[in-house]
Amino acid sequence: MQENALPVFEGPVCPVPLHHGEEIVIGHGSGGRMTHELIQQVFAPAFTSPEVASSNDSAAVGLPQSAGLRGKLSISTDSHIVSPLFFPGGDIGRLAVCGTVNDVSMSGATPLYLTAGFILEEGFPVSTLQRVVDSMQTAAQEAGIKVIAGDTKVVEKGKADGLFINTAGIGWIPEGREIGGQLACPGDIVLVSGPMGAHGIAVLAARGELGFETEIQSDVAPLNHLIQELLLAAPHTHVLRDPTRGGLATTLNEIAGQSQVGIWIDEKSIPVLPAVRAASEMLGFDPLYIANEGKLIVVVPQEEASAAMLAMRNNPYGGQTVQIGRIEPSPVGRVLLHTLVGGTRILDMLSGEMLPRIC
Repeated sequence: MQENALPVFEGPVCPVPLHHGEEIVIGHGSGGRMTHELIQQVFAPAFTSPEVASSNDSAAVGLPQSAGLRGKLSISTDSHIVSPLFFPGGDIGRLAVCGTVNDVSMSGATPLYLTAGFILEEGFPVSTLQRVVDSMQTAAQEAGIKVIAGDTKVVEKGKADGLFINTAGIGWIPEGREIGGQLACPGDIVLVSGPMGAHGIAVLAARGELGFETEIQSDVAPLNHLIQELLLAAPHTHVLRDPTRGGLATTLNEIAGQSQVGIWIDEKSIPVLPAVRAASEMLGFDPLYIANEGKLIVVVPQEEASAAMLAMRNNPYGGQTVQIGRIEPSPVGRVLLHTLVGGTRILDMLSGEMLPRIC
């Protein structure tokens, strides 16, 4: 690690101890409870900076006063191991760019620069690599960012499953803008920018694991322009999050824990495509826990909710924005779901790995 570099880890810290002698398993990379336990017990004690402790998707760090700049940098890093490399609606290259752009954007930053590191397996076709790189460039142009540095390593055949990509993103947060998972307040409204679960189901379809044909496409997309338009209309937005691994339910639990509030949502208001719902039911999955790569959760003051929704609906990636719930004082750290049949149930955090190699 570079001297004085800040380690940034995605996801909040959970106070649940690991068992003595436990080994790393697939579930530790799920983004759910096992990942949170690992962060709490292994990474957080070693890396004690306030940026890591904030548990947001990117770190906001100040610049030296001598630089004469007002504001903060937003910095995020991500690794991409999706299988297969190409899936309906996207590929590992577009996913790498959009995922990092979105993480930087969740702090309200304007993404500016991206770095990319490639781990290539011996025997990987150059033509396939070219397709991936071209897709990354297209996504970068759409997002309006520059890829400014990169690195390539090659490992022996059978050691990397073709291609892994690591990215780092840098953006700029204007002075006075404060957005984070710890800022949700009672009375705030919860919005989502469209249907849940399409990315995870699209990747499963590409693996041939559905057992039937489907036209479901991944939603992978850069959300930075949508977010900037939203913030012009609703400048006091409190929380922005992209519900990736662990889906909507896990991400809402993260926010509830960070802000120490209760989140109440209505099942009938949560958009899910019929094809995604059908595939989820067949596989025994809950679409609220399935990964998304082009959807946005917004927690905004009630007085700005209508303006936020209108602005989001005017953007191609937010055309199906809806209100799904609100923030309440209690139960602290919990997400409650008003069900379709009129009951109420706790919507807990994803515990382990539901869909491995999804991003």
